[in-house]
Amino acid sequence: MKIIVTGSLGHISLPLTQELVKNGHQVTVISSKADKQEAIEALGATAAIGSLEDVDFLTATFTGADAVYCMVPPNNYFDHSLDLHAYYRRLGHNYATAIERSRVKRVVNLSTIGAHLEKGSGILIGAHDLAEILDALPSDVTITHMRPTSFYYNLFSYMDMIKNQGVIATNYGDGDIVPWVSPIDIAAAVAEELQAPLTGRKVRYACSEELTGNEVAAILGSAIGKPDLQWVAVTDEQVLNGLVGFGMNHKIAAGLVEMYASLHTGLLSEDYFLNRPAVMGKVKMADFAKEFAAVYHQK
Repeated sequence: MKIIVTGSLGHISLPLTQELVKNGHQVTVISSKADKQEAIEALGATAAIGSLEDVDFLTATFTGADAVYCMVPPNNYFDHSLDLHAYYRRLGHNYATAIERSRVKRVVNLSTIGAHLEKGSGILIGAHDLAEILDALPSDVTITHMRPTSFYYNLFSYMDMIKNQGVIATNYGDGDIVPWVSPIDIAAAVAEELQAPLTGRKVRYACSEELTGNEVAAILGSAIGKPDLQWVAVTDEQVLNGLVGFGMNHKIAAGLVEMYASLHTGLLSEDYFLNRPAVMGKVKMADFAKEFAAVYHQK
């Protein structure tokens, strides 16, 4: 198969590319950075250097492909001019236009837990809208919306707090059951979907392990030599003030707080628990904790 991978050599796209190349597929990796070309080619893939904002580039790259993996790259949450919702919608329309023009018939879209919600999911509303944009494509385009849960590596954002305050303090977690996922397990699920002879539209969740915030704190604390590490619940206002105080775009900060709050209430994960994967991923929090500890002790 000829498969297009977006996301350059990011957390998911790197292991995904490695898996697809190993399985004998002709893989093209899209990156906006020319200095990634050598590394992409070293994997046995072809580099397509260009911008996801360029529909003509996307169309040309997608043409002749059997399948495309679409994702929205992270953006700068500290850019006060960034309209994150508009960014998702713009890239969604770019993808849809390129898919239709190139006549690609198999798409795997990296979505998210909570993408079923029309409101209340904070910054994840963009993923909801993007999925709707893709679902408006002609019915002969097969689409899997991959919905990963909370990423392990997002826990790195609490590292300075742990060092300076000795706790993880936020407006979700503590006793809440949170589904967590490794990008390696997401990549494995995406690879399965890209290679599967499917028709129609489907949603697939990707999760590695379900743990409470308190359980996460115990695992990370043990790994870094702080066995008494606690996950402490604080208010929405405290989290918002902290994010804004660090210089984050106020609208995005408010969206993050709403997203976290929806994890606490269960709103964000309600559909996940109705449709959880039959088999969890292989990478557990204890595995990630070793990586977390290595970074923690380097800082």
